[in-house]
Amino acid sequence: MSVRVKKLIGTVLLVALVVIYALLATAIATARLAESGALVHLAYFLFTGLLWILPAMAIIKWMVGPPKSRS
Repeated sequence: MSVRVKKLIGTVLLVALVVIYALLATAIATARLAESGALVHLAYFLFTGLLWILPAMAIIKWMVGPPKSRS
């Protein structure tokens, strides 16, 4: 797979990851944390705000990896 195609696919995956993850994290927070205090909200959003980095790192690592040789 060429580098351009990998970067295009990776970019689309990253955008989709961020949008889906943000909607999911917000929906969970709305459903589960409605009655919680500010400290619980801070801890939840701090944790979920950093958690999306792990799959994003995997996508970026795949994107910038060397292309496989055809031989």
